[in-house]
Amino acid sequence: MDHYVTGAAIRMLREKRGMTQADLARELCVSDKAVSKWENGRGFPDISLLEPLACSLHISVPELLSGRAVVNVNRASNLLKSRLYMCPVCGNVVFSKGDAVISCCGIQLPALEAEEPDEEHSVQVKRVEDEYYVAAAHEMTKRHFLSFFAYVTMDRFEMKALYPEGSAEARFFIRGGGWLYYACNRHGLYRVKLGR
Repeated sequence: MDHYVTGAAIRMLREKRGMTQADLARELCVSDKAVSKWENGRGFPDISLLEPLACSLHISVPELLSGRAVVNVNRASNLLKSRLYMCPVCGNVVFSKGDAVISCCGIQLPALEAEEPDEEHSVQVKRVEDEYYVAAAHEMTKRHFLSFFAYVTMDRFEMKALYPEGSAEARFFIRGGGWLYYACNRHGLYRVKLGR
């Protein structure tokens, strides 16, 4: 039962919505005693109730199972506050304008945290007329490679997919100051400031 909803999560999410146990029970067509048992750890909601329970608490089922609501606080859609998610199984990259609940290949993906590059993961960025030319000396084997370069400004997100046995380079039309993100399949996400 490592990945099942806990009573503490139900109580916290119910109280956050300003609902009583009776209110929640009425919405789910169960007794308030059943809700009390769930919250006190003396029982679990039936699996058939997970979706209606999540709906009543205004969250997704994965959020219910994790015990926390994920709220995108980036209401202004400033892309510099974007989040990137990458599946460790298939390599799928998902871009979101803020925090989100993302899953791929049956795994809930954590948002990647960008680090400053070390020597092995350094990139060269050259300004060539109205473009940034980005290149890395990183190995590009099937076991160890860079999977993408992404240029992010306040209002644009542009990504260039990279592939094993290909070259680790990209060109981006200069659109002002921003960040260059890139990911190593073994070591994670890196970022470098571009422009201003």
